[in-house]
Parts: sequence; structure tokens; C-alpha cells
Amino acid sequence: MERKFLNVLLLGFGFMFLFTSFQTMGNIEKTILKSISIDDPNFKGDGYTSLAVIYAVLAICNWLSPSGISLFGPRGAMLIGSITYCLFMVSFLWPRTWLLYVASAVLGTGAALIWTGQGTYLSRCSNPSNISRNSGVFWAMLQTSMFFGNLFVYYQFQGKDHIDEDTRRIVFTALIAVAILGVIFLGTLQRVNHPFLNNGSPDSELTYASESTSIVGAFKNAIKLFLTKDMLLLNITFLYTGFELSFFSGVYSSSIGFTLAIGESAKRLVGLSGICIGIGEVFGGILFGLLGSKTVKYGRDPIVIAGFIIHLLGFLLIFMNLPDEAPFQDTKAIGFFSPPLASVALLCSFLLGFGDACFNTQIYSMLGGVFAENSAAAFALFKFTQSIAAAISFVYSSHLGLHAQMGILLVFGLIGTVSFCIVEWSFKKEANKVNSARNSDKLRIEVHSD
Repeated sequence: MERKFLNVLLLGFGFMFLFTSFQTMGNIEKTILKSISIDDPNFKGDGYTSLAVIYAVLAICNWLSPSGISLFGPRGAMLIGSITYCLFMVSFLWPRTWLLYVASAVLGTGAALIWTGQGTYLSRCSNPSNISRNSGVFWAMLQTSMFFGNLFVYYQFQGKDHIDEDTRRIVFTALIAVAILGVIFLGTLQRVNHPFLNNGSPDSELTYASESTSIVGAFKNAIKLFLTKDMLLLNITFLYTGFELSFFSGVYSSSIGFTLAIGESAKRLVGLSGICIGIGEVFGGILFGLLGSKTVKYGRDPIVIAGFIIHLLGFLLIFMNLPDEAPFQDTKAIGFFSPPLASVALLCSFLLGFGDACFNTQIYSMLGGVFAENSAAAFALFKFTQSIAAAISFVYSSHLGLHAQMGILLVFGLIGTVSFCIVEWSFKKEANKVNSARNSDKLRIEVHSD
């Protein structure tokens, strides 16, 4: 097996185990903190607030993460970041309001390092012909994390309206152990010295100095890259991925659990919802990994457009199926479907996951391919904008009903899809110009040789 592809697989396993823990925790955090506050009236921690802190700190620290890559390298940055995820989950064994928010802030710092390191490392393990394949494979492996943790939670929460302390301790301990396994896998990654540098792709205002810059230089490159026309357009797409990330990872599954009209299975559906989201993510990752070469040929825009249409269908069904007050607490209210249908709720979970895979695999492909010379800054800016949106979303999720949240997602999804297509079309146009110029030069050389 090719050495670089082996590293992609090791990277995928590391993130799979680490995010088996974290994504499961994010999926159940609102529900489980509600149970903790019932057992301990002094505990005032809120799941949406915790997630908002994580993503707000992540957004701020993303400006410094390219400098962190220059200082520690992508492997060192990922290792440091993964440890902060473990510390965050350990904090749940001793629930304290202040500790929850401090651990959330620490995790936000580590998340900036791990995600920028991941994007840089994946780019270094790829070339223009296999970046789509590698992005799809990594994404599919990452999102299998939605299966195992949520399946475990599904059985642990079975028959429970209130998540008692013993159940919580079993769940937290298991998730911590799995996260440590992820850290071990990331520690086995091999050094990859030479990222590919465009390798025939068109020159662009988005590509700048090589990644072997100083700490200060890395920060300056990030600012310069952020202000380019195409990156400003892509930021709209990044914002949408942040809004929908916070919705499916922290709001939607909890909303299902709070909708008591579904029946006695409402709380159990929280775990099943996470599994269905994961199925959609993995299906998308595998599909686009297999279509990697065709993606290079036909472009990334058709997949992103398909992702928006899939999300649009999901938003419509969620609007019809769940009541407006579902994100806040247990409610007996109903939506347009009476009673709300568990099957429709789980179908929407799949659609949210599959649509998210459409967007993210193509963003990874673009950033890891077009921005190879400055991938640390490119991935850092992606995570910065995405995290800002996620933090804002978790703040308004505590105040806006489900229908208003659907409206925000619809507007940004439409604009984000259009902006991504504009940038992709501009790259196609430049690529065609370069290929035409090369063909002309080749023809002239053949004529002169004759």
C-alpha cells in the first residue's frame, strides 16, 4: 500500500475514535446536562452554551493555528489538540458549572490546532489526482464515529426518561477510553515532508507563500488569504456549514428527544438520530471517494448543489414533523404531522448527514487541492468561519424556535451554494486557459520539430 495513503487511513482511524467520543457527547450533551441539573440544583451548566463557548474559542484561535502548525508541525498540533478533547470529556465525571465552561474553552483551543493540522496533513498526503479520493475516504472514516458512540448511548438510555448518575458515569468512562485510543492512533502518524505544490493547477490569487514560513509569516499569510475575493465568497459557504453543523450535531437530535408526542421512544431516538446522521455522512464520504476522479473531471459544483437540494428536503420535513418549541425542553406540542413520526425524524437525520458530506468533502477537496501551497492558512480560515457560525447558532438556538432556525439555514444554504459555484467556475475557467496555453505551446514545438 502507498505510504501516504496508509497515513490517510491512520489519520482517519485517529479521528474516528476521537470523534466517536466527542460527537456522541455533543449529540447528547443538552439532554444529559438537563438530567444533571435535576439531580444537582446547584449545577447550572447548559449544553448549547458549552458548545457555543467551544466554537467561539475555536474561531478566535484559528487565526493563530497556522502559527501553531509552523511551531509544532501538523502531527504535533493534532496530538496536542486531541489531548484537549480527552480533558473535556473527563470534566463530565465531576460536573461543575465553572469546570464545564473552562473545559469547553480549553477544547476550543485544541480544536483549532487539530483541525488545521488535519487539513495540512491530508493535503501533504495527497496530489491533484487523488485529493478528492483521500478527502472522501477520510470523511467516511471520520463519520463512522456517529455509529458506535450513538449505538452505545441508544442501549444505555433505553427505557430512561431521566439519565441517572450511574448511567452517565458508564457512558462518560467508555467515551473517554475510546478518545484515548484515538490519541494513540494520531501518535503513530509518519512524517510527510513534501506537500504537492499546484502540480499543474492554475495560478490563483488564493495561493501564496510556501507553508515553510515563520510563525509571524504564517499569521500574515492567513490575513492576506482571508481578504482575497474568492475566499470572501467561500466564507459564505463556510458560514452555512457552521450553521448546519451546530444544528445537526447539537440541536436536532435533542429536539427529537424533547418531542414527547413521538411516544415513549423519544429519548431513545436521540442515539438513533445520531446513527442515521452518521449513515448519511459515511454514505456521502464513500460515494464521493469512489467518484474522486470524476469529481476532478466534472467539478465539485454538482455535488454541492445536490447537497443543498438534499438539505432543502430535510428542512421541509423537519418543519412539518417537529413542533416549533422542540429545541428547548420536553414538550407535548406537535407540528403539522399529528402525531410526529419517528420514521420521518430519522429520515431527516440521514438527509442532514448526507447533505453535510456533500458540502464538506468538496470543501476539503478544494482547500487541499487549489490551496496546497498555503493549506494551513486555508483550512484555518475555513474552521474560523465555520466555528463563528456554529457559535452564533448555538447562542440563538437557546432563543429561536425550530421554524426560525430552519429559515436561517435555508437562506444561508442558498447563498452559500451559489458562492461556492462561482468560485469553482472561476477555477475551471483558469484551468481551461492554462490547458489551452499548454496545448498551443506543445503544438508549436511539434511544428518546429517537424
